[in-house]
Amino acid sequence: MDSTIGSQLESCKPANGILGCPSDATLGRHVARRLVEIGVKDVFTVPGDFNLTLLDHLIAEPGLKNIGCCNELNAGYAADGYARSRGVGACVVTFTVGGLSIINAIAGAYSENLPVICIVGGPNTNDYGTNRILHHTIGLSDFSQELRCFQTVTCYQAVVNHLEDAHEQIDTAISTALKESRPVYISISCNLPGIPHPTFIREPVPFSLTPRLSNKMGLEAAVDATAAFLNKAVKPVIIGGPKLRVAKACEAFVELANACGFPIAVMPSAKGLVPEHHSRFIGTYWGAVSTTFCAEIVESADAYLFAGPIFNDYSSVGYSLLLKREKAVVVQPNRVVIANGPAFGCILMKDFLQELAKKLNHNATAYENYQRIFVPDGVPPKSDPKSPLRVNIMFQHIQKMLSGSTAVIAETGDSWFNCQKLRLPEGCGYEFQMQYGSIGWSVGATLGYAQSVPDKRVIACIGDGSFQVTAQDISTMMRCEQKSIIFLINNGGYTIEVEIHDGPYNVIKNWNYTGLVDAIHNGEGNCWTKKVKCEEELLEAIEIATGEKKDFLCFIEVLVHKDDTSKELLEWGSRVCAANSRPPNPQ
Repeated sequence: MDSTIGSQLESCKPANGILGCPSDATLGRHVARRLVEIGVKDVFTVPGDFNLTLLDHLIAEPGLKNIGCCNELNAGYAADGYARSRGVGACVVTFTVGGLSIINAIAGAYSENLPVICIVGGPNTNDYGTNRILHHTIGLSDFSQELRCFQTVTCYQAVVNHLEDAHEQIDTAISTALKESRPVYISISCNLPGIPHPTFIREPVPFSLTPRLSNKMGLEAAVDATAAFLNKAVKPVIIGGPKLRVAKACEAFVELANACGFPIAVMPSAKGLVPEHHSRFIGTYWGAVSTTFCAEIVESADAYLFAGPIFNDYSSVGYSLLLKREKAVVVQPNRVVIANGPAFGCILMKDFLQELAKKLNHNATAYENYQRIFVPDGVPPKSDPKSPLRVNIMFQHIQKMLSGSTAVIAETGDSWFNCQKLRLPEGCGYEFQMQYGSIGWSVGATLGYAQSVPDKRVIACIGDGSFQVTAQDISTMMRCEQKSIIFLINNGGYTIEVEIHDGPYNVIKNWNYTGLVDAIHNGEGNCWTKKVKCEEELLEAIEIATGEKKDFLCFIEVLVHKDDTSKELLEWGSRVCAANSRPPNPQ
């Protein structure tokens, strides 16, 4: 590798022997090339005076497209949505006012193990250490406030204010994001992006990551112990969790499911990571609000393997799951714990599941029990096509829209519960943000996800309260000529909050949402809106959106009663309320 660096430096020398380099061998172009090299084709940005020169150099890179967003929060949400599909996302904002605005979205990406490269245009290098006070700061001569804030929600932070080590800092930050599958923070001084330097030549040192490996002896011991534990069980089950994504173990999970004969379920936050068309898929395990008959099979099992679970208060329905530790094998990305012990570290989930598949006895007992007790979900009672529309009727029709060429984005709220009941066909994408649960996430995430998969049509289910937080970037979807279908569920407030704890603060000012989107459209680009109040109007709107307007951004505002919620939300809300209301323990 040293000889490669040497030869590249030689190529930067002009004939007179003085060190020089091509005009595009700049820090800004190096960042752009690295982003393209790791798979980023679109970067979500908000301009500010500290990042303008950097943006010039990013958009000069042929393989990189600038997506200008309306605000930093949505730019961060868009990078989050993009990373879910592409595997990595990137966003660029300005110093402090931009950085502290985007930090909420970066925290959400951190909670969901998403590698997002968050780049901030920083102060001029000459201002560091001068005791000067700059604009866009909190009025102190110490410029580290933003960095200190990002330290808790990123896995690596780089402050680039010297050209000599910029190459190493940027490459370390990007490689750490990919290796840890977490966001990183890179601050680049505003006067550096356009300056040529020999380390930024067109063909830099190849970017590479050292692969992680399992401890071989530990892997064998963990597999043997787990196989012995599960093979002696009468009716074992396996459940996929959200950490399957970061472990890159979704295919290995399917290999295990195919080999063992156990029924397979999915935790709510892992929906979309486990194939629902699998012959032994039994639904979502979410305690008291699980899909029909799934909880009964999981909680009555004498052994269960959880692959990549997160047991928080939301996924455990206020800590009410009827599970026992002594029956569980918990597989995390780098660790396996069997019942109350033993525990095995330094083991990659992917390797573990693949090896375990070779040693498990085929056992279909639990799935046969599921088949015996299963009764299909009841069909909602028929109503007059012109009577007020019910949410359960709406989602019946959304189900019929799904295919391998669609993807679903579910906003925090009742859409969590209604979308959980959708059965995803093979190839249909699905994303929602359960761990962080930031209301408003879905608008930016829909923008980013749709930008990363132009061959899919994204169907987003967004509540009115959530939409009011981040509505502006509907305009960016239009500018990018996206063709998503957005169902805006207008029920007059924060319904999920109502079911946890009601109060006047959960009621919001009603908007004319279709009128707002029409105003944003302003006759530029392809956008179609429709307000619906009954099933007949909904069917007509869906037919138009999937027919003559199939290449348009379609916005369908659905008016429903304020108390029209899923039964799962009612149950879940009461249990979460009980968990939140526990009195202090005696001191």
